[in-house]
Amino acid sequence: MNAPVRPDETLRAALAGLLDGLPPRQAAQAVERLIASYRGATPTDAPILRDRADVAAYAAYRMPATFAAVRSALAAFAEAAPGWVPGSHTDVGGGTGAAAWAVSATWGGDRPVTVLDWAEPALALGREIAAAEPALRDVRWQRSRIGAALCLESTDLVTVSYVLNELTAPDRTALVDAAAAAARAVVIVEPGTPDGYTRLIEARDRLIGAGFRIAAPCPHSAACPIAPGADWCHFSARVSRSSLHRQVKGGSLAYEDEKFSYVAAARFPVEPAASRIVRRPQIRKGQVLLDLCETEPSLRRTTVTKRHGDLYKEARDADWGDAWPSV
Repeated sequence: MNAPVRPDETLRAALAGLLDGLPPRQAAQAVERLIASYRGATPTDAPILRDRADVAAYAAYRMPATFAAVRSALAAFAEAAPGWVPGSHTDVGGGTGAAAWAVSATWGGDRPVTVLDWAEPALALGREIAAAEPALRDVRWQRSRIGAALCLESTDLVTVSYVLNELTAPDRTALVDAAAAAARAVVIVEPGTPDGYTRLIEARDRLIGAGFRIAAPCPHSAACPIAPGADWCHFSARVSRSSLHRQVKGGSLAYEDEKFSYVAAARFPVEPAASRIVRRPQIRKGQVLLDLCETEPSLRRTTVTKRHGDLYKEARDADWGDAWPSV
């Protein structure tokens, strides 16, 4: 019997066909322009993705990375909420639907899904791509202005990925409040930069103020122990590079690491990790150094040596972002 095709493989195959007929140079130029727009310091309340060429190029370039980051955040959330499966999902500012794919990959099965975005070309292409995945063929792709006027219907799960950086401060507040009012669980993902982390912490605080419990990555719902301006909490997801990635970035590696910050919170009881590895483990001769965020809350470096037996083996296999210990 053939093994079932994983959603990430289906997504990659669907994206591979997007650029057929679009000259490689035009695709690369569209991606470079769009990256510059997304990295701009001025928030926008207008769609950045203007037409199919823009959307196809950017989706082929960015959807795998967005999928990987959101999938990582959802996996950590699922570990903290064993047995819980969302019965419905709304993706705010979802564009071509990367988060909808990530939710499907995390929990499987069919559920009502709504993707909201203000860019009609992105929604149209998202619908086209989703036709390749049976669980996503009935997704509702709805044009909606993301900001203070946003009104969300009641749902089990709201995802917001790489959206807050596009909004003004009042619109960010309104979006997080709307998500908190509508959902039983909220997962927010932002770029893994100091600014992304700052926006993420603001959203985290609002969710806690609205009665949510933090499920991941934090082992607690208290204030973040990182001193403002001294550092920032972020994680990394490895992404296979497409030919477009290599063309735009001029790199020869077959992969790149997507840096992201995230928060997953719920209105129902969750079981957060006892501690979380918040930096890449340092493996040295006979020992592994782990930087941990702990329940107290506090940040602490611990050293695991061969004298710790099985725990040492576990530490050598541990990765940045993992719960510690794993069981």
